[in-house]
Order: sequence, then structure tokens, then C-alpha cells
Amino acid sequence: MGANSSSICELPENEYLKRLSGAEAVSENDPFWNQLLSFSFTAPTSSAELKLLEEATISICKSLVENNPRTGNLGALIKVFLSRTKELKISAECQNHLFIWQAHNALFIICCLLKVFICQMSEEELQLHFTYEERMPGSYGVECEDLIEELLCCLIQLIVEIPLLDITYSISLEAVTTLLVFLSCQLFHKEILRESIIHKYLMRGRCLPYTSRLVKTLLYNFIRQERSPPPGSHVFQQQTNGGGLLYGFASGVATGLWTVFTLGGVGSKPAPQQEQSSPLANQSLLLLLVLANLTDAPDTPNPYRQAIMSFKNTQDSTAFPSPSPHAFQINFNSLYTALCEQQKSDQATLLLYILLHQNSNVRTYMLARTDMENLVLPILEILYQVEERNSHHVYMALIILLILTEDDGFNRSIHEVILKNITWYSERVLTEISLGSLLILVVIRTIQYNMTRTRDKYLHTNCLAALANMSAQFRSLHQYAAQRIISLFSLLSKKHNKVLEQATQTLRGSLSSDDSPLPDYAQDLNVIEEVIRMMLEIINSCLTNSLHHNPNLVYALLYKRDLFEQFRTHPSFQDIMQNIDLVISFFSSRLEQAGAQLSVERVLEIIKQGAVALPKDRLRKFPELKFKYVEEEQPEEFFIPYVWSLVYNSAVALYWNPQDIQLFTMDSG
Repeated sequence: MGANSSSICELPENEYLKRLSGAEAVSENDPFWNQLLSFSFTAPTSSAELKLLEEATISICKSLVENNPRTGNLGALIKVFLSRTKELKISAECQNHLFIWQAHNALFIICCLLKVFICQMSEEELQLHFTYEERMPGSYGVECEDLIEELLCCLIQLIVEIPLLDITYSISLEAVTTLLVFLSCQLFHKEILRESIIHKYLMRGRCLPYTSRLVKTLLYNFIRQERSPPPGSHVFQQQTNGGGLLYGFASGVATGLWTVFTLGGVGSKPAPQQEQSSPLANQSLLLLLVLANLTDAPDTPNPYRQAIMSFKNTQDSTAFPSPSPHAFQINFNSLYTALCEQQKSDQATLLLYILLHQNSNVRTYMLARTDMENLVLPILEILYQVEERNSHHVYMALIILLILTEDDGFNRSIHEVILKNITWYSERVLTEISLGSLLILVVIRTIQYNMTRTRDKYLHTNCLAALANMSAQFRSLHQYAAQRIISLFSLLSKKHNKVLEQATQTLRGSLSSDDSPLPDYAQDLNVIEEVIRMMLEIINSCLTNSLHHNPNLVYALLYKRDLFEQFRTHPSFQDIMQNIDLVISFFSSRLEQAGAQLSVERVLEIIKQGAVALPKDRLRKFPELKFKYVEEEQPEEFFIPYVWSLVYNSAVALYWNPQDIQLFTMDSG
């Protein structure tokens, strides 16, 4: 970018950049391109670093926007890049550092320019900039009309065909980033884009045949979590004696340009976990999520979503159902391992949700695993840390649990997995507990948090639905889990009484005053009573289906039997209270017969004996509690802003001015 540039503040005066953006057209065969593209740097690793770069080059970009219609220099730069990518695969195999190095630099400049163009103009204006060529006044070029499609197709080919080596890591990452930038036009629209020019190119024409290969490659990039190679290994090795063609060619050409980056002199220092993560894996996952959530065209379903919905395990030899135009196979064991290890990030949790919800092959495989604790524990930890997580991440984790609990096999098996010393659970030392009991504890804690803080009915509903799905399969509940079930009911009971008292007092006050409007306590009371009934149904489901497996729940029920008195004659709960009342009466009677001053061990022994003696036909059968997750209508209204908030917050070295963002507010992510 210029031999004389020694700091980033000098970029606006850089002679090579000024010529690129100036009023003079540069032929794609001009030696200028070799000079422009011969710079070495460590790519920005944070949005703060890229922000500094963008601010320094804004005048260059504005100049190019103004002059490009006459010079066509943007198109010339893209053609230079396209010509160099034709031999990229061979260059990688032959370890041709110079060729890959310059191709990467060309793409880096294109990506930086594109981001500014997309932010400042409509897709139609952007498309025009790709058609401009060097021409005489009054003449119009026609052969570059599909340069956008050619570039998009080239980027996809680069991602899926170039082997991932130390020397190709940076250009592979840049290709993924550039596709994200192409799709970022959504950020600058409040409404969901349904007829985007870029979407059309990606879902039809020359890009379409690469759909399954692109999805597969992005998934494998996520699975492998390849870390960025050491600085220098992907560009060139600096030799102490100054020898070597590449070093001789590169030395002195803009080497001072990126010193401020390599020394960490700008922006905020990445957190330790960011330094250790894989930029390519992170960026690939974000691109995959963006592609999966593109809206369907009127006559074309989203092919990337189709690919995600239909891929199978490499161990699965059955034929694909017809038609499956974008089907492929991938190693499910590797995918499962990566998903288990990466759940700390929103985007990995969102991917897990998409796969469980949309791909029946993945769902069947995961539910058949004998080590489900490796997947469930990270999800529970997300819910446990609800105060530290954003609401979307919590929702995704909760919906994943709801989907899993739709399966009876899962609900049985989680009570057979015994865990020891759950260090992140701080309310109580859990030296030994089943995965099922831990799941109950965390979901109940989430409900209680929601009752006191967010008061979100949607979160309440899904928590209770997961507990309800599990209730018939409760087995050997930990005493603390049993206590927390009854404690939650106690909390709801107190809340019910409080609202009832407020409603009564308000009603009395209104009799003496006709002026003030009455608060709508009826609605609050109705919501609380719905939740109380759900809790009673969960307890009842456990008692009718697995009473003899859960002495600790019966013990907790007897210990707090007074809680249930007020609901025995309540018209909303009379039917569901019959079984609970019967169990309380039956076991209370047996305990009275056994005498006073009974130890906890003796009480539990009597409960176990009584569970065998209680005739099952005395308990009234109710319909099985089963709740299935159903995605809301127009899910894109939720998922597209959510995905782009993740890109905005998580993408490696992608910076957008918050004031330019239209899709979501800065606190929504």
C-alpha cells in the first residue's frame, strides 16, 4: 500500500491508495497492482483495530465512490483478484507464498471497500459500481454486469476448494468475512430483506451448485476449530540474511503500515478466550447462521436451510429421500463433540437449536447418545448463569431443553446418569446428583429468577413445559430437587394470596370512590392460577406415574402439606387436587400409625413401603402431559436480527458504526 507509509495516520496520503481512488483509470494489466498488493501485516483482530483503519481510509473510500463511475477502478481491482484466484489451489499445493499473499491482500482491500460501499448506498447503486469500466464519455460497458456474481462465486469456490493450510488460513478467513460483508446490507434496513440482490445471486445461478459444499465446509471449519497460525507463517518467513525472493520483494513495502496493529497499540486488547479461539471457526459459524436464516424467495426456498435440514451422518448408508438437491454427509461424532465444547457462545447454542429443531437426523443421533450429559450440562450452565447471559441465549438454551424433553427416552435416561461435584452450582454443595434432578433444579431456579426479575410469560411457559414433559419419568429425585419443586409451589401460593388480597382491598376501596380506575388484578390472578395449575399437574403426573420411584417428593409433599389446603376446594384446582390429597391423606395416616418422633430415615422407609401398598387404581388418570415446541409464525422477525446482532458483536475484525445500524438497537443483542 505504499513504501512511505510508516503509520496508519499516513494512509490518506498513501500514493498507491490515492491512485486507486483517484480520477485516473488503472488498467487491470498495469504493474501498479503488484505495487499496491505488496504489503505485509498482521490482520486486525478486533473491531477497535478495524475502526481505526476505517477512519484513516474514509477519505480514500469517498474518493473512490465519487470517481469509480468514470474510472471503473473497483471493477479492475476485482478482476485482478479474480485472475489471481484461478491458480490459487495450485499455489497452495506448491507452497507459492507470493501468489497467495498478493491474492489475500487484494481481497482484504476489496472487503474494506465493500463494507463502506454497502453502508453508504443501496444494493442497486452497489450493483452499478460493479458495472462501471474505464470508458470514453457517452459509452457504456456491458461485459461486467455479472461481476458481483462472479466475485461471490469465486469466494465460495475459494472457501470450499482451497485446502486449509498455514499459508491459506488468512485468505480463507478473508473470503468468509467478505461474504458476511456482502450480506451485511441487512444491517442497514429496519425491515427484513425479502428481495435482496445479493440473496438472489447466492440462492440461484452459478452459486447454487456449491450450496451443500459451502454448508459442509463451514460446518467442518466450526468442528475443527483451527487456530490462526503464528504471525508470518501464512505470509512469509523473514530471513535474517535478507535473502529470498519474497522477503526481498516485500521488505520496505508498507511494512511500517501495520506496526501499530502487530504491537497491539490500538483498540482494546482481546480477552484471553478470544486470543485462544479460532477466528475462522467463529466467522464460518456466523456466515452459516446468516445463510440459514435468509428468507425464502417467492419461487425458491432457501437452499442453505434445505442443506442444513437434510444432511446425514457419514455412518448412515441409507439413501437420501428424493428429492434432496443439497444433501450431504458429515461426521456426526465430530459435530456433537464440537457442539458440546462450544456452548459458551450464543452462536454455537443457536446452531444446536437449528440442528435439533430442523434436522431430524441430527436430533435422532443426539438422543441416542449415551453421553448426553456432555451436551446437557453446558446448556444447564447457560440457564444457571441467567444473570450474566443475554435473554436470547437463555431462550435458545431453554428451547433446546424443551425439544430434548419431548423424547421419553431422554427423560428416562437423564435420571440414570449420576454426576459428582457440580462446581458451578453454588446454592448448595451437590456431591452426587442425577442429571435429571440437576435439570429440574436449574429450570426451577430459572422460573424463580423470572418471577422476581424479568417476569416473562414466554420463559415461564417453556420452563414449565419442559418440567411437564419430564414429570411422568421422574425417577429417584434428589431430596433437594424434591424440596425445590414444593418450594416453587409455595412461592406461587404466596404470590397468589398477595394478588388476591390486593384485588380484595382495591375492590373495597372502589366502593367509596367512583373516580379512579381499577388495576387489572383479574389478569394477574389468572396468570398465577394458570402457573399454579401447571405445577399441580406436574406433581400429579409424577405421583400417578412413578410414585414408588420418588419417596423424596412424597416426603417433601408431606412436610409442606398445609400449602395445599387452600386449593382443595378451589374450583380451578379441585379435580387435579384429588390425587395429591389422596396421597397426602394415605401417607399421613401411615405415619401416624407408626408413632411420633420418627427419624428422616424411618419416614422414608414408611413412604417406600406405603408406595407399594397404595393401590394404583385409586389414583385418577389424567391425560399425559406433553408439550411440543412450535416455532412462532414469521420466525425470521426474531432470528434475523438476533443473528446479525451476533455478527455485530462477535465477528472477527468487522466494525460497523453503531449509528448506521437500523436492524436492531444497540442493547437488543
